[in-house]
Amino acid sequence: MKVTGFNCSPRKNGNTSRMIKTVLSVLEEHGIETEFVQVGGLDMHACRACGKCKVNLDGKCIMDDDKLNEFSAKMTSSDGIIIGSPTYFADLTPEAKILIDRVGYSCTTKDGNPLKRKVGAAVVVARRAGTTRVFDSINHFFQIKEMIIPGSTYWNMSLSKAPGDFDEDEEGIRTMKVLGENMAWLLKKLE
Repeated sequence: MKVTGFNCSPRKNGNTSRMIKTVLSVLEEHGIETEFVQVGGLDMHACRACGKCKVNLDGKCIMDDDKLNEFSAKMTSSDGIIIGSPTYFADLTPEAKILIDRVGYSCTTKDGNPLKRKVGAAVVVARRAGTTRVFDSINHFFQIKEMIIPGSTYWNMSLSKAPGDFDEDEEGIRTMKVLGENMAWLLKKLE
């Protein structure tokens, strides 16, 4: 089993990264292979709605000069996916939106939906507010791709501003650890 965490924050070692890595560490304790992927800060193209992916049905976006197809392949080869994003003006980062839009459209093959019944978890951070909308947006992607979403003791979020603030968020850390436990349990049930 493998879970891949996608950090859509441009801060490589910021609070979103720390949150994802907390979940991944719990999964590793359960013997689940993990991978951390930095998405934020990369130059990626927005979906152009060209429709070529629906014609080709090869699970790839026709724009192949960025890392999107690599990220899509990582999702399809994983059993679980974590997408983390900080909150920008009560919404996703541009990188998170691009990842969701382009994988959402292009990740379909002649055999159907390769993300179906994989486990997906959203991880969100904000200074004060807006996390619920980001959390919902990521979960909408998981749901439209027929994925299974585990819960935790609270929504998978932290109110953290400066890099490292998450390390002091006891409830946020507990929430991430329980998410990791529930994700591991669910993955093992689906195995």
